[in-house]
Amino acid sequence: MKTHSITTPRLILRQWRDEDLEPFWAMGQDAEVMEFLLPYADRADSDANAVRLRNHIDAHGFGFWALEASGVAPFIGFAGILNVNDANPFYPAVEIGWRLARPHWGKGYASEAAEAALTFGFETLKLDEIIAFTVLANIRSQAVMHRIGMTRNPADDFDHPRVPDGSPLKRHVLYRIAADARHLDD
Repeated sequence: MKTHSITTPRLILRQWRDEDLEPFWAMGQDAEVMEFLLPYADRADSDANAVRLRNHIDAHGFGFWALEASGVAPFIGFAGILNVNDANPFYPAVEIGWRLARPHWGKGYASEAAEAALTFGFETLKLDEIIAFTVLANIRSQAVMHRIGMTRNPADDFDHPRVPDGSPLKRHVLYRIAADARHLDD
């Protein structure tokens, strides 16, 4: 499978490198970055997650790519599209996601990367729909979902199967965007 990368005016969505593991671990140690996510057990768990993301890209040609800000930093987080695992109630699906190190918040990088990933998913992969999900309290990610044209139907909200019962992170909202709904206002 050809491993794709994407370039935008400010970003490169690319395959993971070994040198990304340290800043990925550091990002995972930031309480604000991880506020709405389950924490990594330890550095080995963090590294294993990055390797899973790399392997998905190798197997499918796309995934949650490492995110590089051209001329700014070689690793600022990740963004892209990923096959949803079969434990989720909306399987099969392709999800869009992003996670940025806090110094890179508020610069429009998440929206820029997400727009590029949507374009890739719809134009290159010919997907019919892309989804996104997060916990109800994650207003920042939901704002990005709105900016890129995704919509939420509260009837689609769900309890995430990998989050322990009783956790405040259990309930998730689901957003969708269909290929034929994209840029209707253009």
